[in-house]
Amino acid sequence: MKRWLITGGAGFIGSHLTRSLLRRGDAVVIVDDCSTGSMENVPNDPHVNMLHGSVCDELLVDEACDQVDAVVHLAAAVGVRRIIDRQVRSIVTNVRGTEVVLHAAAGHGNVPVFLASTSEVYGKGARVPFCEDDDSVLGSTSLHRWSYACSKMMDEFLALAYYRERGLPVTIGRLFNTTGPRQSPHYGMVLPSFCRAAMRGEPLQVHGTGKQTRCFLHVHDCVRAIEALLDEPQAVGQVFNIGGSEELSILDLAHRVNVYCKQSAPIRHISYGEAFPHGGFEDMQRRVPDTTRLQRVTGWQPQCDVERMIADCCASL
Repeated sequence: MKRWLITGGAGFIGSHLTRSLLRRGDAVVIVDDCSTGSMENVPNDPHVNMLHGSVCDELLVDEACDQVDAVVHLAAAVGVRRIIDRQVRSIVTNVRGTEVVLHAAAGHGNVPVFLASTSEVYGKGARVPFCEDDDSVLGSTSLHRWSYACSKMMDEFLALAYYRERGLPVTIGRLFNTTGPRQSPHYGMVLPSFCRAAMRGEPLQVHGTGKQTRCFLHVHDCVRAIEALLDEPQAVGQVFNIGGSEELSILDLAHRVNVYCKQSAPIRHISYGEAFPHGGFEDMQRRVPDTTRLQRVTGWQPQCDVERMIADCCASL
């Protein structure tokens, strides 16, 4: 039986990963302050040890690392709206939390670490699909939206520095628009927001023209990718895109949700100024991952299409 520490294990992705690892016969220690996660997401299982607290708590994380064979660091500020509204906490959680985790893992005999990063680090890059070695193009510091991308870039720099200087086995995954069952419609998560609105017959709010495109990934495929990387020694010291293969516009997604829900709920376009009245936001027009490296190293391929994501998201609301 392998023992895992999952920071953010009470959250959306963390709770799905916890259940998957339990099915493998492993044990899980969770560190989560439930600021965006929920105790309802945590399985009632004797092989789960829930430690309620912040990933920035050095003593708590150090004690947790002493109990495990590997770490999956998922704890982070989530959702564009929350990041804009709570900038200081978001930056500190991302940067300081990652520093605490890496330091503790290194201090307990170089416990292997998987660091969850984000497609946000590509910023406004115009070259698509995004490849792991592409340059990052971020906006002005006056636009709060880019603080999240910058903080996650610092996480990656720090993790790779620990790998190079101290031999800490680190693998980084850049997640692209992961969605599916149990994802909260809060914090600006688009698919559950659309699903909830359509099921209630309320307007689906689309920011701007809705022509901005994304590649969504079912959380089950995301978990499969994380586990594949954790099981592959060649992945250590590398960065991997983890994302879907179908590019679609936000407006198209809204229409598909309406079709699935058998609704004709109105689609309301709102300006970014209306959506974010305090400013600080700038959108990315296209976000498309090149997953060649992930496929080459692990053989992983996404299995769930957008219709499956919509169905599973609606069923969980």
